[in-house]
Amino acid sequence: MTDTSGPGLRRTLGVGDAVVVGLGSMIGAGIFAALAPAAHAAGTGLLLGLALAAVVAYCNAMASARLAALYPASGGTYVYGRERLGPFWGYLAGWSFVVGKTASCAAMALTVGAYVWPEQAHAVAVAAVVALTAVNYGGVQKSARLTRAVVAFVLAVLVLVVAVCLGSGEAEGVHLRIGLSGGLYGVLQAAGLLFFAFAGYARIATLGEEVRDPARTVPRAVPLALGIALAVYACVAVAVLSVLGPQELGLATAPLADAVRAAGLPGLVPVVRAGAAVAALGSLLALILGVSRTALAMARDRHLPGALAAVHPRFQVPHRAELAVGAVVAVLAATADLRGAIGFSSFGVLAYYAVANASAWTLDPSLRARALPVLGLLGCAVLACSLPGTSVAAGAAVLAAGALAHGVRARTAGS
Repeated sequence: MTDTSGPGLRRTLGVGDAVVVGLGSMIGAGIFAALAPAAHAAGTGLLLGLALAAVVAYCNAMASARLAALYPASGGTYVYGRERLGPFWGYLAGWSFVVGKTASCAAMALTVGAYVWPEQAHAVAVAAVVALTAVNYGGVQKSARLTRAVVAFVLAVLVLVVAVCLGSGEAEGVHLRIGLSGGLYGVLQAAGLLFFAFAGYARIATLGEEVRDPARTVPRAVPLALGIALAVYACVAVAVLSVLGPQELGLATAPLADAVRAAGLPGLVPVVRAGAAVAALGSLLALILGVSRTALAMARDRHLPGALAAVHPRFQVPHRAELAVGAVVAVLAATADLRGAIGFSSFGVLAYYAVANASAWTLDPSLRARALPVLGLLGCAVLACSLPGTSVAAGAAVLAAGALAHGVRARTAGS
C-alpha cells in the first residue's frame, strides 16, 4: 500500500488547469516533434496514422479517466496497476513511464535548442531543463499558470499557420489524397510516433493528488484535452500537407516553418520558430511535472530511493524527485539524439498504457465495459511493435532490466 504519512500535496488545480497541463504537453510534442517523422514513415497514409493514434489514445484516455476517479493519487497507472493487477504490474507501468518520459523530456529540451540556437542545441537544452525544474520547484499552481500562457501563444501560432497555408495559392488539395504509399507498416509506425504526441493527457492522471474533486475533475479534463489536441493536430496536418505534400513534409526538419515559407510568407518563419520553441518549453514543463509525481509514488513504495518521497514543507511539491528528474534529463539533453528519443519514449509510453487498459479491464465484467480496454490494449501492443526496430529493441531491453531489478529486490526482501 501507498505510504501516505507526512504532508500531502496541495489540491489547487481545477478542470481548466488540468486541461491546460495536458494540452501543454500534447501540442508541444506532437506538432513540432512527431509530424515530420510520421510523414516520412506513412507517406500518403499520414492522416490514417493520425486517426489510428487518436483511436488508441481515446481508449487509453477513457481507461485512465475511469481509474483516476477511483484512485485520485499521484502516480497514474503505477497506482492503478498496483491496485488492480498487483505490485509487479504497477511497478512495470511506473518504470515504463519514468524511463520513457525522461527520454521525452530530453527530446523536448533538444527541440527547444534546435529552434532557438541550432549550433548550441545541447547547451540550450540543458539550460531549459534547469530553468523549468526551478519553476516546478516553486509549486504546481505556478506551473499551471505558465503553461496556460504557453498554450495560448502556441495555439495562436498554429491558427496562423493553418490560415496561411490553406489561404495560399499552393493549397490546392492535390497533396491530400489518402493512400498507403508507406504501406500498412508505415501507417502503423506513424501512428506509434504520433501517439507520442497524444500522450500528454497522462500528465492529468499523474496529478490526481493535486486537483480539486479528482473524481469529477480528471474524467472531465482527460477527454476535453484529448479532443482539443486532436482537432488542432488534424487542422495543422491538413494545412501543412496541402502545401508541402507527404514527401517534402517527411524530409523537413522544421515542417511548419517550411510550410509557411512554401505558402509565400517567409517573413512569418521567425514567428513560427518562436512558437515551436515555446511549445517545446510548455511540453517540457508538463513532462517534468508528471515524471516527478510518478517518481514520488514509486519512492513511497520503495521502488525508488525513499528520499525521493519527500514533500517540501513550504511549496508542498516533491522537491527531491523534481531535482533528481531534472538532473537526469539535463544529462540526457547534453548527449541524446532527438529522433531516437522520440521512438524510445513512444515504446515506454505504449507499455505504460497497456497496463492502464489491463487495469481498466478488471473494473467491470460486462462485455460493453471491457470493449474499450481490450481495444486499447491491442492497439498499444500493435503500435509498440510497429515502431523502428532500434526503438523496440532498446525499449524491450530497458523493460526487461526493470523487471529483473524488481525480481531481485523481491527475492532479497523475501529471503
